[in-house]
Amino acid sequence: MNSFTTAIKYFVTITAELTVLFLGISTIVALILMYIPQEKIKSWMAGKGILGNFIGAFIGSLTPFCACSTIPMTIGFLEAGIKFGAVISFVISSPLLNPIILTMLVALMGWKTAVIYFVVVFGAAIIFGVILEKAGAFELVKRVRIEGGMDEEEVPAAFRDKLKMSFLKAWTDFRGVLIYLLIGVGIGAAIYGYLPQEFVLRFAGPDNPFAIPVAALIGIPLYIRAETAIPIGLALMHKGMSIGAVIALIIGGAGMAVPEMSMLASIFKTKLVAAFVGTVFIVAVLGGYIFNMIL
Repeated sequence: MNSFTTAIKYFVTITAELTVLFLGISTIVALILMYIPQEKIKSWMAGKGILGNFIGAFIGSLTPFCACSTIPMTIGFLEAGIKFGAVISFVISSPLLNPIILTMLVALMGWKTAVIYFVVVFGAAIIFGVILEKAGAFELVKRVRIEGGMDEEEVPAAFRDKLKMSFLKAWTDFRGVLIYLLIGVGIGAAIYGYLPQEFVLRFAGPDNPFAIPVAALIGIPLYIRAETAIPIGLALMHKGMSIGAVIALIIGGAGMAVPEMSMLASIFKTKLVAAFVGTVFIVAVLGGYIFNMIL
């Protein structure tokens, strides 16, 4: 009975915190993006050298997109002639970095965890964008087109109307991820209330050097959004799982979402999609070991 009460308390508390964070941060981000036309974004990403990769990763880190929004934007960038490496940096950072994920990390795991996570993923998005472009991966892009993928919504003039539209968009996004958030918090609550600490320490504790790559491998085929994985990771950390293994699970699961990979396969050839899987695995493992060394 005590375990059940503990699990319920965890579920209610974390769900309430994440609901407020999601709606608040999503509304603010949507409002800010209303003042930045997509043509301006494309002109920034067209910058020469590594600057384009930096901007691509930065835009990806600002946008709380799901695959249905990321892929049409990716096609729009490619059609606009944006440098391939910058587009890849955007695609890598988009599912792994956004203000909601970072705010959740700050609230649940601390600001130091959020800063290190941002630096690791943001840097990896830039580096692998450059590597894939230098390797000539652009030749692995299929010649496809999605009409209207980059059309902009009509933005109202008045600030009050902008704010209302931003909140409605945040609410729509929240409804889209609510089931995943509840699943994540529910699993986290069960782990927090019932999973024996000795079990977690034995298989995924800081003394197991293979915990990080195993967690990354488990995460890649497992479709979990970062918003789902973070509450699960928090509960596992309370039970003794190393922070590195938790981060590897989050990056592996969120970076290779099944819907996104299936949509990427419609515009990228198999070799390039496989390169993405390998990239996410490397980032997850390296990020996990970096976290264990620092924290």
